Amino acid sequence: MAVPKKEEERKRDRRRRLWQGLLLGGAAVSVPALVNALVARRARPLAPARWGRGHRYAAAQGDLAFQALGQGEPVMLVHSFGPGAGAEEWRGVAEDLGRDYQVYALDLLGWGHSDKPRRTYDGEVYLGQLVDFLQDVIRQPAVVAAAGLPAAYAVLAAHDHPELIRALALVCPLGLEARAEEPDLRDAFLHRTLRLPIVGTSMLNLLTSRAALARYFRQEVFAAPERADAALIDHYYRAAHQPGANYALTAYLCGFLNVNVDLALHRLKQPTWLGWGRHAVEPPVETADLWLRDKSDAELEIFEECGALPHLEAPSHVAAGLRDFIGALPG
Repeated sequence: MAVPKKEEERKRDRRRRLWQGLLLGGAAVSVPALVNALVARRARPLAPARWGRGHRYAAAQGDLAFQALGQGEPVMLVHSFGPGAGAEEWRGVAEDLGRDYQVYALDLLGWGHSDKPRRTYDGEVYLGQLVDFLQDVIRQPAVVAAAGLPAAYAVLAAHDHPELIRALALVCPLGLEARAEEPDLRDAFLHRTLRLPIVGTSMLNLLTSRAALARYFRQEVFAAPERADAALIDHYYRAAHQPGANYALTAYLCGFLNVNVDLALHRLKQPTWLGWGRHAVEPPVETADLWLRDKSDAELEIFEECGALPHLEAPSHVAAGLRDFIGALPG
């Protein structure tokens, strides 16, 4: 089945929205500068995670925060990318699986409670972090569940280091067609512009305002808009406005974190489970055919009343699917 909307069209749409925001944000200088200062001043700290046991891992590029729960066989949970993203999206699943497994829910560099240095972010940074975390913290073959673009990094890690990853669970993964292309000169120019202190900051503040986040979750992420309540929007707003949070987000928006997993997926040996929200917009559920083409023995489970983050929208259903998958793995 063909993907209904080509990635190039989605890429043009993303660029157009970003440039429209930049033009709006740069319409004046003094007013945006004042607004940016007020936003930064009023941004409240991200509340500490109140689930699991909080830890920090000293990675090469900066400290990574993670939550650990339970005992038993290890399961690693890796969050998607987007405004305010972090390990919190896996909380419901982690608490469920933590009754029977040793669960690790990681905030990648630049996201959540982890360090947010001003540096160049790319896929190699995150691939290296996954491998290092598996080697240094988990230290035994683990089931890795990852969502969105980080699912592609999990595929590459499993291909390059099969001794570290027992099985893969990929939730609405990106890296085949969607988010697989390298950034071009237009992306580089947009990336540079978004990092400008006034115009770029104004655009990102518009993109991560409470109103914008509410629209994003209720129209593009969740199938049931009422699930994006005020508490969820407040958490993502706080996370998106932490000092340094703009660096990784800008890299993601401009395609600097993109990777292509076509060859690695085709050669992948580990058991693989695909979880997809029926109403996911990016990537749409039809994209699952591309993943099954390269990994024909993968299991596909579709969550009917969910969008692109089914583990956040309906954690009990996703946890049940993961339990069935992990329970059926060969010993």
